[in-house]
Amino acid sequence: MHDADADQAEPDRIAAIFIRHPLWEDGLALVLGTAMVALGITLYSQAGLLTGGTVGLAFLMKYLLGWPFGLVFFLINLPFYVLAIWRMGWPFTLRTFCAVGMVSLLAELTPHWIGFTHLNVVYAALFGGFAMGLGLLMLFRHRASLGGVNILALYLQERFGLRAGKVQMGIDVLIVLGAVLVVPLDKVALSILGALALNMVLAINHRAGRYMGVS
Repeated sequence: MHDADADQAEPDRIAAIFIRHPLWEDGLALVLGTAMVALGITLYSQAGLLTGGTVGLAFLMKYLLGWPFGLVFFLINLPFYVLAIWRMGWPFTLRTFCAVGMVSLLAELTPHWIGFTHLNVVYAALFGGFAMGLGLLMLFRHRASLGGVNILALYLQERFGLRAGKVQMGIDVLIVLGAVLVVPLDKVALSILGALALNMVLAINHRAGRYMGVS
């Protein structure tokens, strides 16, 4: 490519990065993202696994007390919306509220739509983690999340200077340690494998500066 062509291509490339997502793309991403997360949750639930964050807390309540996952997940997130409004603003909070509500609903409906006569737990751990990672990636790229621990970690970083990544990792470790009292050790180990799969999807595809689409 000639230098002149390269000079022209660079502004076009930068402009394309900042093209705003139209509303219908945000809506479609919300549906697809939450459906993928709900599929991963269904795989984990069928295999007796769990993960970190508020999803992991909801799994613990489900396994320990027999409460419906969707209801617990929705209620656990309620206190975090105040932090979300303050830290992320109303648009992000409203998208997150919709995402949490849809995951809560779809997590209860998906097991009625699909069933497994045989489900390998290693497959469930890996592909359940991949599915949740892909779903979260869609939500992140359209300025939404599943709230909860992520918002708390950002607040503690802003308020007290604590590293958000380390805070979230610490909370996830506590959730996994709590799972030892409820879930067999082999399932805990596979849950850790699933968490690695989930975070690998995010680490590879959601690096700072690589994707800068806005909603």
